Amino acid sequence: MKLQFFMGPALVAVMANPAAAAESVKIGLITKFPVPFYSTMEEAAKKYAADHPGIELVTGQGQSATDIEGQIALIESMVTQGVKGLAITPVDPTVAPALDKAVAAGIKVVLVDNSIPGWKGQTALVSTNNLNGGKIAGEFLKTKLKDGDKIAILEGVPGVPALDERVTGMMEGLGDVKVDVVAKGATNCTLELGTSVTEDILTANPDLKAIYAACGPPIPGAVKSLANANIANDEIILVGFDACCGELEAIKAGTEDASVAQFPAKMGELGIATVVKAIHGDPVDANVDTGAGLVTPENIEDFE
Repeated sequence: MKLQFFMGPALVAVMANPAAAAESVKIGLITKFPVPFYSTMEEAAKKYAADHPGIELVTGQGQSATDIEGQIALIESMVTQGVKGLAITPVDPTVAPALDKAVAAGIKVVLVDNSIPGWKGQTALVSTNNLNGGKIAGEFLKTKLKDGDKIAILEGVPGVPALDERVTGMMEGLGDVKVDVVAKGATNCTLELGTSVTEDILTANPDLKAIYAACGPPIPGAVKSLANANIANDEIILVGFDACCGELEAIKAGTEDASVAQFPAKMGELGIATVVKAIHGDPVDANVDTGAGLVTPENIEDFE
């Protein structure tokens, strides 16, 4: 299964429905910030729109993982431009009031990649089951760790449900292995904070056995910090989530042990396909699971 080209039954069903693309409709796609994961999602959405005449796709992207004001401005702009549907990767729950205005204007909103807890305005959620993805990481770590081993967690943006669920799931995946979580640090899903937070953790915990990152961009920073500390690749287990932003290269090089891969192309395709169905009044699933898989040196060719 190749990362870019996986299509589930729901997407095939939509693509086989010519009525869904019969009349012209303007749709918006808003992604969080400029990293390869969201670029892949956007390109897949654009390809889906190009392959389905009648869909006019308008796109926008925030500047960072905490660019709440920027995403709100994009939502407002999409409403002004007259989109009939909106697929969005919400950067923070505080964008909900702006989305409420979109819904009030008759716009179908599909959340992609992560949910907004307690918000009922969405037509559907198209995403990885992040809790289950975290469990995949934890189950891998369970095979490498024993009771009492010290681990550290590079969080993403604390309070963002998708990222928090990845941490919760990882801990659940460890099962009966009782590790000692000696440090947690917010990285805002950036390489820079991945570097500095890892440096601080290593200084305070020289006997660390594993590091788990809840998103991909901090991983190259962690790899750099481990190298700067002269820690050999086999001394600390490094596991990430996203399989993006340099992670595949790190796994190939042996500096990262594994990462939980999502399928951003599938999210982009299914996100737009679900919006189209909703606009045309077709039934849609409330939750569309886009899947996850563990990338290791043994299977990395399947994810390139």
